[in-house]
Amino acid sequence: MAKKIRLGRDYYASQTLSRFHTSDDFVRGVRGPYASGKSTGMCWELWHRANAQKPDREGVRRTRWAVVRNTYRELADTTLKTWLDWFREDWVGNFARGDMTHHVKLPVGDGTTLDMEVMFRALDRPDDAKKVLSLEVTGAWINEAREVPKSIVDALADRTGRFPSVQEGGCTWRGLFMDTNAPDDDHWWYRLAEDERPRGWSFYTQPPGVVEVDGKWETNPDAENLENIELDYYTTRAEGKSREYILVYYCNQYGFVSDGKPVYPEYVDHVHCAAAPLEPLPGLPVFVGIDFGLTPAAVFGQRTAMGQWRIIDEVVANDMGAVKFSEVLNPVIRGKKYRDLDFEFWGDPSGDTRAQSDETTPFDILRARGIDAYPAPSNDPVIRHEALALPMGRMIDGEPGLLVSPTCKYVRKGLAGGYNYRRLLVAGQERYRDVPDKNQFSHPVEACEYMALGAGEGERVVMGEKFEEDDFDDDDFDADEMTRSAVGGY
Repeated sequence: MAKKIRLGRDYYASQTLSRFHTSDDFVRGVRGPYASGKSTGMCWELWHRANAQKPDREGVRRTRWAVVRNTYRELADTTLKTWLDWFREDWVGNFARGDMTHHVKLPVGDGTTLDMEVMFRALDRPDDAKKVLSLEVTGAWINEAREVPKSIVDALADRTGRFPSVQEGGCTWRGLFMDTNAPDDDHWWYRLAEDERPRGWSFYTQPPGVVEVDGKWETNPDAENLENIELDYYTTRAEGKSREYILVYYCNQYGFVSDGKPVYPEYVDHVHCAAAPLEPLPGLPVFVGIDFGLTPAAVFGQRTAMGQWRIIDEVVANDMGAVKFSEVLNPVIRGKKYRDLDFEFWGDPSGDTRAQSDETTPFDILRARGIDAYPAPSNDPVIRHEALALPMGRMIDGEPGLLVSPTCKYVRKGLAGGYNYRRLLVAGQERYRDVPDKNQFSHPVEACEYMALGAGEGERVVMGEKFEEDDFDDDDFDADEMTRSAVGGY
């Protein structure tokens, strides 16, 4: 590396960031909690790589960099602020706010000159987004990568290594580096970092900021960047936060945090989600709840003799009518997993409405294809919610009354807050819509509701009777009094 340009203060890399800096992989990513020094590490990675660029025939170390954030506000308030805190204008030269570019020209001290161009771009500005996809740069930094589509990552990676050109000596290093808070476990970051691990890509995980000790959150002594943040930074801010929020932003665990008001605040993922995938129990019927529409969903569950619900499977589709959905659903029903078990199918009662074109209902379509489905006893949102919420509040032999397989990701995330009441923009108040939002999580959760209602959960609510949870008795429900299907042989 060239002689180091002396700035107003020094940077000392943490253990994780040291490993990140020493790698020459084409794509590198760092995942860490709040206040772990990720952004600072990325700024200095850019600086080090620019200084390490071999000089051209004129003795100039030329590089060009793109720094990308999802929105302009976040770019200006966080990314750019961190950059200018370290590389102050009175130290390295003025930042051009008009085109959001910092062009640094400084003597290195070994007879060469540093010439680095750092362009800050936000994806919520159409012109900026287009420019990102046509840049010719040495390398790029994506700040808070979980907010950026994978298509942008791929396109931006393809634009690296183009400056300086081969004719001008080429790039000493070229590539893409990223930082992020923990994304969801169905995010492209998780897939690449934990499952696929592509060649030339490396991912680095920082330690959590807090650990749980005797039910309380305490600062992790192994957390990074503690010397640069206030004492008890994490524990002070953890107060009043949901467990899910703490796990994602402070513990650096993959997970989901909802911004709306959850429809099911009774659901606690670490309580109601099973430790291992659930398998069907022999001898018990399998109840299948179905939600129709162009984003149909089906949920498979069983109810034990003690009243515990076990959510085993989910089938979630997009842009698919009843005919195609039945073709997706049938192989699951008839597969080896559910062999010799009886089925009961319960669907959205609105699915019994005949289409104007051919007077065929979704239920008719399913029955014609061997899925003997019937409308759930009610479509009242209050009743549906009660039928699913009641089991969540029970404890049965030390286990919750509702247990969800970890493989049912949409159901889990929906119950954890993905199925929610949208926040209303009302000044000075925290208000929400009266009805839940329709989204990717609403359909599998509503399928769960139809499943539970069809199986008799909340029967007395359906009948309009006031009851207490202890009054619930499976034997009170007479299957013959309601239209039910019993499809066996699958």
